[in-house]
Amino acid sequence: MTADTTVPSTALLSGADRDGSNYTARHLLVLEGLEAVRKRPGMYIGSTDSRGLMHCLWEIIDNSVDEALGGYCDRIEVILHEDGSVEVQDNGRGIPVDVEPKTGLSGVEVVMTKLHAGGKFGGGSYAASGGLHGVGASVVNALSARLDIEVDRSVTHSISFRRGVPGTFTESGPDAPFDPGNGLRKGKRVPKGRTGTRVRYWADRQIFLKDAKLSLDTLYQRARQTAFLVPGLTIVVRDERDLEGVGKSEETFRFDGGISEFCEYLAQDKAICDVLRLTGQGTFKETVPVLDDRGHMTPTEVTRELSVDIALRWGTGYDTTVKSFVNIIATPKGGTHVSGFERSLTKTVNETLRSAKLLRVAEDDVVKDDAMEGLTAVVTVRLAEPQFEGQTKEVLGTSAANRIVANVVAKELKGFLTSTKRDAKAQARSVMDKVVAAARTRIAARQHKDAQRRKTALESSSLPAKLADCRSDDVERSELFIVEGDSALGTAKLARNSEFQALLPIRGKILNVQKASVSDMLKNAECGAIIQVIGAGSGRTFDIDAARYGKIVLLVDADVDGAHIRILLLTLFQRYMRPMVEAGRVFAAVPPLHRIELVQPKKGQDKYVYTYSDNELRQTLLEFQRKNVRYKDDIQRYKGLGEMDADQLAETTLDPRYRTLRRINIGDLESAEGVFDLLMGNEVAPRKEFITSAAATLDRSRIDA
Repeated sequence: MTADTTVPSTALLSGADRDGSNYTARHLLVLEGLEAVRKRPGMYIGSTDSRGLMHCLWEIIDNSVDEALGGYCDRIEVILHEDGSVEVQDNGRGIPVDVEPKTGLSGVEVVMTKLHAGGKFGGGSYAASGGLHGVGASVVNALSARLDIEVDRSVTHSISFRRGVPGTFTESGPDAPFDPGNGLRKGKRVPKGRTGTRVRYWADRQIFLKDAKLSLDTLYQRARQTAFLVPGLTIVVRDERDLEGVGKSEETFRFDGGISEFCEYLAQDKAICDVLRLTGQGTFKETVPVLDDRGHMTPTEVTRELSVDIALRWGTGYDTTVKSFVNIIATPKGGTHVSGFERSLTKTVNETLRSAKLLRVAEDDVVKDDAMEGLTAVVTVRLAEPQFEGQTKEVLGTSAANRIVANVVAKELKGFLTSTKRDAKAQARSVMDKVVAAARTRIAARQHKDAQRRKTALESSSLPAKLADCRSDDVERSELFIVEGDSALGTAKLARNSEFQALLPIRGKILNVQKASVSDMLKNAECGAIIQVIGAGSGRTFDIDAARYGKIVLLVDADVDGAHIRILLLTLFQRYMRPMVEAGRVFAAVPPLHRIELVQPKKGQDKYVYTYSDNELRQTLLEFQRKNVRYKDDIQRYKGLGEMDADQLAETTLDPRYRTLRRINIGDLESAEGVFDLLMGNEVAPRKEFITSAAATLDRSRIDA
């Protein structure tokens, strides 16, 4: 059992370092080109484990999917080769191969070696795309030991890279001899009308963790999802690795039904209405930098168009499934489009229920969880240059999406819920009945929970009279302080926040429950009071959900006796209320050991400075001497909690804004139980041997005598 401390450590700087005289321009590192990607890959792909490896593949696949979104591509192949490389082929237009005038490089080299470069900025190449920042392909290139590209445009153009540097490999594989500096090469002519791009890369194992690997199941899931989102697109995934002798495999995904078919696929329960399609669009204005004829970036107000396409249906189940996408890029953490959908759906359902008089006047509005119970939905929006939070594109940030999606949902959903057609009317009534039933069930469950919720000491005589309970019924917020001694209790009562902090005093050292039987433990007044106040039972019958407090804090003196009492309390929790420890809900308070009073403190400086160990005291005094900070020589050494007044105890130990708590956790259950048996159990001989063998290593200055 270990203690995680939140006490901050303070590094003492030398005088030269503190005034900055040793910090000069030579300390600054300028990362050129793709060096920044290799230095901080997590900024671009999230991590360097399997998740980051998959993200690199998504970046290459998404470039091909963008061609499909534009109507230029209808087939994508993803091949996992035996040698560990990955290849993505498409029949799109092919990356431009002509020379880009500003850099003098071919279009392929610009895309693969320059951050924030691509066809997704000006609006002329893609009306909507999954890529945004123009860094996807170049990041994958920077993090690849080798990357080969072939582009079919009249002839086959090819180029290779090693860790972002263009050149030529003389042999196959990532470790082949490499001649840097060669540009785009022309090959054989291709049949008229055939275009496309083929990218094959070997991930750089200097960057990625050894156990990072591509997941075929995840790839299938992503390919299926993309095929749903782009009707008519065929995606082939071929695995040639023959892992674990299961043989090679190939899967083809194509769905002409779009997100309606996707919604049916995701739903696990029986439907109570048909799949609804809510479609519409809206416009918004935003100011963006636009490249003018003279090559200058000029802030310009442009009008954007955002199209909304949502498929949803309610089922008989209780779970809610909402998948959201922006230009076919999944946004698993939602964003403004999901916020607009959920807000408008809840509001529209409430308005319809009120107008249909399915909610009584005295009843509250239904909440989001009621309206979305049993709902399966696919929310997609398409727009040019969406604003995401970070390159991993997990959250949409374009604020206008909230309003436009909300307007579309309000109009389309209201049309369904108020339809007069026989089938639609019956389905709408089933949906509204389900929502009302969910709301009433939620309210009934809450009332039952409130009835079972803990009562305060004033309401119940069954709780110990010495418990100073708190007023709040919020279990998550409430805290129980187990305080050493009645004298400390008096000060703690004045120092606590009685709204959410409860106090339970214990008299001296409680029973060592490691030695005692269960019956002896229950007969012990202090142990029984602790178990009774927490209210969740003990041993096998302990129910953490019934616990009356969110945090249990052990508040004892900062001396040897206090440490012994804390160990006895932890023995009780470890043996009879272990789930509280495993859930991280048991803490040890850290009261200060010393108080230093400053003489004529400067403006903004505290008059009293507290330290929590002898070493911290020495370091603090040394720092004061170096800074010529004057303090009184009679430094107060606290021998117990009772020596502090209420203000001092609140400021240092009880107030959540200033206090320090150590969370108690069990790192290794077997090891922890062994230590408790050794130190607190019935066998005396092993404990005596442990003490005598470790006596020589003890720092005698730590003995509080």
